[in-house]
Amino acid sequence: METSVTTASPREGKQASFKDIQYQFSSHIRDPETCPAPADIEDRRMQIYRELFYNNVEDFLANTFPVLREITPDKQWHAMMRDYFKNHQARTPLFPKMSQEFLQYLDNERGQRSEDFPFTKELAHYEWLELAISIDTRDIDMQGIDAEGDLLEGVPVLSPLAWPFAYQYPVHKISPDYLPEEPPEQPSYLIVYRDRNDDVGFQELNPVSARLIEYLQSDKTSSGLLMLEEIAKEIQHPNPQTVIDGGLDILQTMRDKDILLGTQRN
Repeated sequence: METSVTTASPREGKQASFKDIQYQFSSHIRDPETCPAPADIEDRRMQIYRELFYNNVEDFLANTFPVLREITPDKQWHAMMRDYFKNHQARTPLFPKMSQEFLQYLDNERGQRSEDFPFTKELAHYEWLELAISIDTRDIDMQGIDAEGDLLEGVPVLSPLAWPFAYQYPVHKISPDYLPEEPPEQPSYLIVYRDRNDDVGFQELNPVSARLIEYLQSDKTSSGLLMLEEIAKEIQHPNPQTVIDGGLDILQTMRDKDILLGTQRN
């Protein structure tokens, strides 16, 4: 049964249903400047709700994107938060998913505005990765993997909790003292990973290690040696053994960090 109250309604001339009041209440919380609060509720009480909802959202996003928050002037930051709070239609009520909702807002709704940094989207994505991989429910499964296998003779296995990305801007270096206006000639290759102790780390990749990661993602049959020989051919290195030796060091370092789990068991 629908509950009716005698409070003033946005539907002129009719009693407001409880659903109407809820809608008016939530609209006011999201956009208090243009959406009036329900009638007969004193503003002091509404102010509590306005601050509670906004501050919770703003505080969570500020903590999830600490560098973006630090480099963004207060007025500009809160204007962006208000715009997100007002206009974005979230598809989940879960707080851990809110940061992903904010990325969707940046990509699909906000667009690139003149007051934004040119690297805002990339920086936000980079900062989101730490939370995303930390709450990933998968565990490292060593079934079928030789943790001490020969990384050159065997087929190296990339951890499912090792995620590589390429960015136009060096997002891992951005700070109040470094705010690039143009992307450098070379993109930044980074990998975020979670080890068996559930510790999250980041590593910068050079072009060789980034190409090696691409092979590890797509080629599940070639040995580490074959992959490195192919990379040596691609870059036309005059001494392929140098690439192989350097690549072995990279593979071993990645295994030490649980980016690589070992090699496939025969």
